[in-house]
Amino acid sequence: MTRELITGNKTPAQLDAMREGGRILARIFTEIRAYIAPGVTELDVNEFAAKKIVEYGATPTYREPIPDFPGVICISTNEAVVHGVPTDYMFETGDVVSVDLVITYKGMKTDSAFTMVVGQEPSGAVKHLLAVTEKSLQAGIEAISGDGTSTNDIGAAIETVLKKGKLGVIRELVGHGVGLEMHMPPDVPNYRIRGRETILRAGDTIAIEPMATLGGERVVTDPEDGWTIRTRDGSLAAHFEHTVLITETGAEVLTRTQ
Repeated sequence: MTRELITGNKTPAQLDAMREGGRILARIFTEIRAYIAPGVTELDVNEFAAKKIVEYGATPTYREPIPDFPGVICISTNEAVVHGVPTDYMFETGDVVSVDLVITYKGMKTDSAFTMVVGQEPSGAVKHLLAVTEKSLQAGIEAISGDGTSTNDIGAAIETVLKKGKLGVIRELVGHGVGLEMHMPPDVPNYRIRGRETILRAGDTIAIEPMATLGGERVVTDPEDGWTIRTRDGSLAAHFEHTVLITETGAEVLTRTQ
């Protein structure tokens, strides 16, 4: 079933706010990357992010639609995929850490995520996991041809890269519309769903966020905190995400410094 669902209808001022917010988010990520190190805790990163969000004139979005989430940022370490609740866990050299942040700036939301290795350059299978997952995000962005692009065009491009890299493609979690709210229609899967797609129009803004593992694709929610989603088999996971504006002829990535 093909659907046409416009998440756009944003004013030029709202789109400019998303551009500004996206640059702020990218700047915060640059500083978080430098801050994370062995001996730093997840809660330290949460506090650091909270201060930076306020410093740059934005507000933390996780507090708005889900006020019971215990943090301003999701920190998912090693086998945790997404929605990781910040804890007093102290990072060790070699930990694989995914950071996911949504901020609100001038009433508009932007969403982004990255994965890094603590205290050293990634190597071996971990390097492969991070490189291929990030490459799949870029492939999804490059699949956007502008007005009329299908969500299946994006999903197929991401899935092709992940499968070629022999990574587990997480199917229970997908990208989404973003802007006026943190999560909006449409779903943007990281794989093709034959017979189901949404046609994107110029002005739509979506979060594209491939998630992949070194093992299987099944995930489970942590029964203790009720938020953190982990790989069922305990394999390492990676997550990369950008907020993207659909233009008449292509795509504009909003969550970059330039």
